[in-house]
Amino acid sequence: MRALIKLGGTLAEDVELLRDLAAQIVAAQAAGIKLFVVHGGGRQLTRALERRGIESRFSGGLRVTGDEAMQTVAEVLGGSVNTQIVAAIRREGGSAVGLTGVDARITTATQLSRELGAVGRIIGLDPELLHLLSNNGYIPVIACLAGDDNGALYNVNADQMASACAAAVQADHLVFLTDVPGVRDATGNWAGQLDIAAVAELIATGVATGGMQAKLNAAAAALESAVPTVTIAAGAPGVLAKIFAGSAAGTTLVRSRSTS
Repeated sequence: MRALIKLGGTLAEDVELLRDLAAQIVAAQAAGIKLFVVHGGGRQLTRALERRGIESRFSGGLRVTGDEAMQTVAEVLGGSVNTQIVAAIRREGGSAVGLTGVDARITTATQLSRELGAVGRIIGLDPELLHLLSNNGYIPVIACLAGDDNGALYNVNADQMASACAAAVQADHLVFLTDVPGVRDATGNWAGQLDIAAVAELIATGVATGGMQAKLNAAAAALESAVPTVTIAAGAPGVLAKIFAGSAAGTTLVRSRSTS
């Protein structure tokens, strides 16, 4: 089994929680699951930009990223946050390798729009390095940075990066670990399972907005790219064991109810 775990940046800020999640990742690998990790780090990045006097501006939920901001993006996401996650996994006995999408052409991106600056849209993937590492017992930890063949760097939405990488490595399961228990349905309750049609309705009716809308769009893209199952759940003690055992945890998303 292959699984890709997307760690929300807020989870990496809590030292004890990150340590617990790292232990869960190592335990899942020991149980025979080939794991890949993608992470963001929005809050850490906002604070770093503030320290440098750079205002954080957003458009359509995406961070406007000028040249000066892009340098900080690379330092924070590809540097401090990535290293913290790798170090947490090492502390629990695992062997992780910190990467960005730029390494070995894991991802190739192009500019999403001139208005957003150095915000990228993934247009190509090469999972060879990821498979090489995974097949030799390493856990790839990928920061949401991408590049092109002209040397440009791009800030990529972490949910979109996770979705694309999950499809590229042919993951059996994509898990978004976040700071909420799952996805709320139209009644305001936490949904146990949703299919692509239900996801589209939540977005169209304005029930899912902002960050959750971005996650649901990324989840739908993964499902449409042949990733069989996606889960959105809170990063909490024991959550990965529950998810991989098929127990109730968060919201499970599938292509259609008939395939669940």
